[in-house]
Amino acid sequence: MFAKQMIAAAVALIAAQGAFADDKLVDSVAIDYGNAAKVQMVRFSAAKDWSARWFQSNGTHLSGYWEASAGLWKESQYQNISGNTAHLWDVGFTPVFRFENDNKKGIYYEGGIGVHRLSKLYDNDTYRLSTHFQFGDHIGIGYVFDNNWEIGGKIQHFSNGGYKKPNTGVNFVEIKAAYHF
Repeated sequence: MFAKQMIAAAVALIAAQGAFADDKLVDSVAIDYGNAAKVQMVRFSAAKDWSARWFQSNGTHLSGYWEASAGLWKESQYQNISGNTAHLWDVGFTPVFRFENDNKKGIYYEGGIGVHRLSKLYDNDTYRLSTHFQFGDHIGIGYVFDNNWEIGGKIQHFSNGGYKKPNTGVNFVEIKAAYHF
C-alpha cells in the first residue's frame, strides 16, 4: 500500500512539473533502490538545483541541489530472527554537493549529508538504531545523458551521530535513476 502511495506521489510530481514550466517547482525526480545487511530500500525523491557555481574551470564546476525524499525499508531479519520481516519508512531532506560539467551532462561526483525521520526504530539482523531521527550521508557517482535521464550509484550511511546508544548504523549500496526537467 505504501509503495503504491509513493509511486502516486512521484507521478504527481512529474505531472505538476508541467504546470510550473517557467518557474520550476522541482528540477528532477528520482527513484533509488538499495541493499544493506538483510534490508532493502526503495526511495522516491524530488530535487531543486542550486544556481551557485563554485570553482568553475575547464568546463566544470561545483554546485548542488536540495533533495526531499521518502523511502520504504523492508527488514528481512527483524529483531535478529531469521525470516521475521518488518517495514519502516523514512522521510528525508538533504543538501547535496555535486561536481559536474557546466552543461550538467556527462559524469558527475556528489556527496551530501541530511536528516531523516524513521517511522519506527530500526532493529534488523544485528544492527540497531535507537532513535527515529537519523543523519543520512552519501557519496556517489553517475552519468547524465543528453536526453536528461541519469543513472548513478552511491553508498549511503544512516546513523544518529552517536548521541544515543545503540547506534550501529546502516550502510546501503544504492542505484539511482532520475529524470531532469
